[in-house]
Amino acid sequence: MAAPSPGPREVLAPSPEAGCRAVTSSRRGLLWRLRDKQSRLGLFEISPGHELHGMTCMMQAGLWAATQVSMDHPPTGPPSQDDFSEVLTQVHEGFELGTLAGPAFAWLRRSLGLAEEDYQAALGPGGPYLQFLSTSKSKASFFLSHDQRFFLKTQGRREVQVLLAHLPRYVQHLQRHPHSLLARLLGVHSLRVNRGKKTYFIIMQSVFYPAGRISERYDIKGCEVSRWVEPAPEGSALVLVLKDLNFQGKTIKLGPQRSWFLRQMELDTTFLRELNVLDYSLLMAFHCLHEDERGLGSSLIFRTARSVEGAQSPEESEAQNRRLLPDTPNALHILDGPEQRYFLGVVDLATVYGLRKRLEYLWKTLRYPSRTFSTVSPARYARRLCQWVEAHTE
Repeated sequence: MAAPSPGPREVLAPSPEAGCRAVTSSRRGLLWRLRDKQSRLGLFEISPGHELHGMTCMMQAGLWAATQVSMDHPPTGPPSQDDFSEVLTQVHEGFELGTLAGPAFAWLRRSLGLAEEDYQAALGPGGPYLQFLSTSKSKASFFLSHDQRFFLKTQGRREVQVLLAHLPRYVQHLQRHPHSLLARLLGVHSLRVNRGKKTYFIIMQSVFYPAGRISERYDIKGCEVSRWVEPAPEGSALVLVLKDLNFQGKTIKLGPQRSWFLRQMELDTTFLRELNVLDYSLLMAFHCLHEDERGLGSSLIFRTARSVEGAQSPEESEAQNRRLLPDTPNALHILDGPEQRYFLGVVDLATVYGLRKRLEYLWKTLRYPSRTFSTVSPARYARRLCQWVEAHTE
C-alpha cells in the first residue's frame, strides 16, 4: 500500500480552489436549474442562512482535501491491518477533519468502481448538501450530496468504534458476496471546530439513487412498536420514509428475482448476527417501470458480463449468490420485478447487543407483552426480518 504511514497523523490540509461561498446559481443555466429543482422535490438545500450551513461547508472543504490524499496515494492492494487503524487529521482554518481508516476505504471505493475524482466532486464544495425530514428517532443529522448519490449521517463515538472494529470483516463479507445488500460504507470522519468536541459522521452510497421517479420509501425492521409514520398530506412535496405498519397489505413483487433476494437477506443477516448486531433496517423504495424497461432486453450480454466479473467459476458465482445486475447507476441496490423497480439495502449496522440493549429488551418485554419491538437478540432479529421479507414478497 503506497499510502502514508499508519497511526495518528496531523497535517496542514490543501484547500479546494472554489469554496462553498463561490457556488452561485448564476453559474448554471436556467434549464439545468429547473430540472435540478424538480428532482429535489421534498429536499432542502443547506444554503446560507441554514443553521447547518457552516458545518456542511467545513465538511465539504475537509472531504475535498481528504479525498485528495487518497488520489495522491492510491491503494496498490487489499488493505492491511495498519490501513484499518490509520487516523489522519488535516488542519484547516478554524476546524480539523479526521479521516479514519482512510486507505481501507479508498481501496473499498476502488473495488466498487467508484472514481475518486467523482467522489471528490460530489462531496466537495461544488454544490450545497441537501437535507430531508427524517422519521428516525435518533438525534443524528442526515444529508445527501448535491447529486443525491451519497448519504451522510452523523454518528456517536461508540457507533463509530463499532463500525471500525467490524470493518475488516465487513470488507471480507463484501468480497465473498459482491452483490450483498449491505449499504456500502465509503468513509468515516470526524469534524472538530475551534478545538471543540468532535462530531463523527459516515458516508455511504445512497440506497435511493437515482431518486427522480421513486414514489414510496420504507424503513423496515420486521416489528410493530413505533413502526408507523403519519403519511404526508395528498399533494405534499415532503419526502417521508414510511415504516412497517404503513406497508401492511402491500407486497414486494419480484417475480423470478424473489429467490435471489431471500437468499441474500439470509446471507447478510447471518453475517450481522455473527457480529452480534441488531436494530438494522431494510430500506425499500420503488417506482413503476416503463414498458421498454421491463424484461431483460438487449442489455443481457452486458449485464451477464458485468455480474459475473471476478467470479472464478460457476460454482463460485453460485456460492457468492451473484445475479444479473441492471444496466443502471447504483445497480447493487436495484432489483427489477415484472412491473416495478425496487431499491433495497440494509443500513444502520452499528448497534451491538450489549448490556444496555439486554436491559432494554427486558423493559420492553414488560412494557409491550403482546407486541413485537426492535430490541431482541441478534439471532431473533435476523430471523424475524427474514420472515417479514418472505411473507411480503412474491
